[in-house]
Amino acid sequence: MSARPNGVDSQPSNNLRARRIALDTHDQPVILTRRDCPVCRSEGFSAHARVRVQNGNHRIIATLYQIDSDWLGPGEAGLSESAWRRLQINEGAEVHLSHPQPLNSLSLVRGRIWGRRFTRQALKEIITDVAGGRYADIHIAMLLTVMATAGLDEGEVTALTDAMIGAGDTLKWGREPIVDKHCVGGLPGNRTTPLVVAIIAACGLWMPKTSSRAITSPAGTADTMETLAPVDLDLKAMRRVVEREGGCVVWGGAVRLSPVDDMLIRVARVMDLDAEAQLVASVLSKKIAAGSSHLVLDLPFGPTAKIRQRTEAEELGQRLKSVAEHFGLATRVLITDGSAPVGRGIGPALEARDIIAVLGNHANAPADLRERALMLSGELLELAGAAAAGEGHGLAEKTLASGAAAAKFEAICSAQGGMRKPPSSRRQYVILAKQAGVVKEMDNRRLSRVAKLAGAPGAPAAGIELHCRLGDSIEREQPVYTIHADSTGELNYAREYAFSNGDIIAISASD
Repeated sequence: MSARPNGVDSQPSNNLRARRIALDTHDQPVILTRRDCPVCRSEGFSAHARVRVQNGNHRIIATLYQIDSDWLGPGEAGLSESAWRRLQINEGAEVHLSHPQPLNSLSLVRGRIWGRRFTRQALKEIITDVAGGRYADIHIAMLLTVMATAGLDEGEVTALTDAMIGAGDTLKWGREPIVDKHCVGGLPGNRTTPLVVAIIAACGLWMPKTSSRAITSPAGTADTMETLAPVDLDLKAMRRVVEREGGCVVWGGAVRLSPVDDMLIRVARVMDLDAEAQLVASVLSKKIAAGSSHLVLDLPFGPTAKIRQRTEAEELGQRLKSVAEHFGLATRVLITDGSAPVGRGIGPALEARDIIAVLGNHANAPADLRERALMLSGELLELAGAAAAGEGHGLAEKTLASGAAAAKFEAICSAQGGMRKPPSSRRQYVILAKQAGVVKEMDNRRLSRVAKLAGAPGAPAAGIELHCRLGDSIEREQPVYTIHADSTGELNYAREYAFSNGDIIAISASD
């Protein structure tokens, strides 16, 4: 017979047998019971209630759903994959259900709606509850809405950043400088990070880079890097790689640096809501938690980029720089062109091929990706004092051209578990120009949509391969881009969308 959970002084009637139901709810713990479950009846739990679930010393707050069938036995509780992992439980073990403590910090969020400024302590309480899984998605949405509509002042954003850092692990490297870079996103194919890490590490600086997977885009840096080397490294393995090679590119989800950030981003993306306060705290909390001392920020703007106007980029850059100063983080902001994708590939493996081409100094390597990586590397080298003012770009270019960056990248991949060859797609379809002319516009968002319909990032080889750039002269029926997919169905979905959106790449007719 299963033992009662340790440390629980309760009636046996509040215990149910755990059953793994292989339900993917991302990072939201869910518990399933029968509607006639005696525990739910005695405790007054109904569908969508928040329930405290405990197994031994492990406890979570889960959302309850109920069924009216015999799929679960009377004494069983079905647990989602997220709940199962967090409870570290075995099939058939007993879990104890109870009411969670009152969520007092939610009143602080409500108070901000009515104009009461967040104190440092208030934000600490709120973020502690979010990190502990006590906030349901609707509560997080309420917090994000407050940030977006009421706006937070600089003191509040600084306190929010500090609270997010404190809710997770932090890295101390015992040396400086520790450098990093960040792009706010919105540009398909802009995969400069692996290139910058390789160049910087080859120049003798340390750059421990944690990167994200895609949530709504065709590829995140971690997705692309995973086609070249393992990225699911824990903190111990990450430290080993950096101490050996001076840099790494790993998935941030495998390490616990500002874990609240991922929770906020997931809900914000569903809401399609960009709150400046959340963005600033998101970027800086992860960099500071990773032990960075010097940071270059890339803020691209353009008609279909994440930031639409230069003035928006300037205002955001100033806020980032100002908050960073409170933590002693040396920051340089670059406002760049975001009018078109960067590189040729959009999708994990296609972007990885661009990276290999640039590192290998191939004649056909995408020049825009190469130049962007050199620019960012040069700025980092100058900011960190590894190059004199105006000489960073030259040093970065020399490091790349000599093959030193390529050698360093291979060494980093080897240290992370071994370098891989990116996969190739099983099916392709070429989109041809309907008329001769000049490429005038490229829609970042709709190009990303085509790549996602083709299967990216879930199918790493899927995506788009561009055959033209802004300003190129093009002939009628010349290839504009190729859709890559692994299944006929996904290829057809992407192709149909491309045909119904013929101006994704706009070509003005020749005079």
